[in-house]
Amino acid sequence: MERRIFTMILVVLVGVLVGVGIVSKQARDPLLRQIVQNQNDIIEWQNEIEDQIVPAQGLGAAGSPQIASLIQTQQNLEARIAALETKLNTLQQAGGNAQQGPPPEDLSKVYDIAAAHSPIKGVKNAPVTIVEFVDFQCPFCARFHPPVSEVLKAYPKDVNLMVKNFPLNFHPEARPAAKAAFAAGEQGKYWEMVDALLLSGRELSEAKYKELAGQLGLDIDRFLKDFKGKDAQWEDYIEKDIALGAQVNVRGTPTFYINGRKTNARDFESLKSEIDAILKQ
Repeated sequence: MERRIFTMILVVLVGVLVGVGIVSKQARDPLLRQIVQNQNDIIEWQNEIEDQIVPAQGLGAAGSPQIASLIQTQQNLEARIAALETKLNTLQQAGGNAQQGPPPEDLSKVYDIAAAHSPIKGVKNAPVTIVEFVDFQCPFCARFHPPVSEVLKAYPKDVNLMVKNFPLNFHPEARPAAKAAFAAGEQGKYWEMVDALLLSGRELSEAKYKELAGQLGLDIDRFLKDFKGKDAQWEDYIEKDIALGAQVNVRGTPTFYINGRKTNARDFESLKSEIDAILKQ
């Protein structure tokens, strides 16, 4: 079984999501909510099959019932995606009342994104600032956060990072996770908790936040007190981030800005290219 199968499924799905403006419409469209659920199913299934396929091959079990079951799961998911794409194409082509998508965005526009309550990772007055709008339960946020961490290591004096929260309505643990990060920050472990949360996106819960706090060496009682007792403060921070996201035209997560300009760079080399261009100015 080849990795390109997984990549093909994800690329098709992402294209559908972007094409219909998933973030702006999902709250009122059950079809789009179904697509989002399928996205999460695929991510979970991909991780499951990758965990099992290598050891299974090593044991000569390529034809085992477990592998056959995973292949059938793949086929079922492909069929679900194909059916949803057909529905979406029909909706997009139907009548003159169909809602037009947003115009192409001007990526040269520079937004003023103040740090405000957000911690800064790296040198405070670095010449390059990356702002990352995240939803801690978003699988794509988890995928595209590590390259940013690599950039910070590669440019310790030239690049810093701010995280802004943009929890999506269909991710119920996104807000509590953001609050867990703020609570960890009260003991100087904000960024460690951010990284840990993004690695745990599929299994977030209050019990998980407590577990991560312990792994990070936090005072658990104090962490829980800050997590719950300062809820109104954390909620205020999150709402301010959401309002800021609306002002700077965040349409989904993750969304990145480099020195105020929205960027489509998602891998280390693309980020490095943009940063190098800024540093040469």
